[in-house]
Amino acid sequence: MVYWLFKFGKRDVDNEGMNEFFPIAQNDEHFILKAMEEAEIAEENGDVPIGAIITYENSIIARAHNQREQLNDPTAHAEIIALTQAAAYLGTWRLHGCSIYVTLEPCPMCAGALVLARIDRLVYGCNDPKTGSCGSLYNIVEDDRLNHMVPTRSGVMAEECSSQLSAFFQKKRANSN
Repeated sequence: MVYWLFKFGKRDVDNEGMNEFFPIAQNDEHFILKAMEEAEIAEENGDVPIGAIITYENSIIARAHNQREQLNDPTAHAEIIALTQAAAYLGTWRLHGCSIYVTLEPCPMCAGALVLARIDRLVYGCNDPKTGSCGSLYNIVEDDRLNHMVPTRSGVMAEECSSQLSAFFQKKRANSN
């Protein structure tokens, strides 16, 4: 995990003019758009376009995108990389006060990592009926048997996030013919 930090660097805090008076719903859309920008980077690098943003006190402290193909690492999901960056930024693995914004519903690995990181809030774009673990197949983040639960908001800019993924797979299928 440290490899990601050295190879890709820690980015500066980006407050984008946000403050506590900016309505939460608008914040959610704003940060999902930022996650979609990260997803574009993943696509440019030949990976599935999934992006993640982590905020602390309404400032972006981590930005990541899928890097499985680039790093030949099955764990290089956007959420995992963003969690590593946020923990390094804050100097602790406990991400209290942080929210994560992801373009696609997290898988079991990422959902478990969000619980273990004690993140305060999850917001994601579109559902993942095949591996989604925040409501679609499982609901790991809100399982009251675990030591932490992550309040979740789903469906933020779902159509746009879904379109981004669909376009990627359509191009991939067209190129394989």
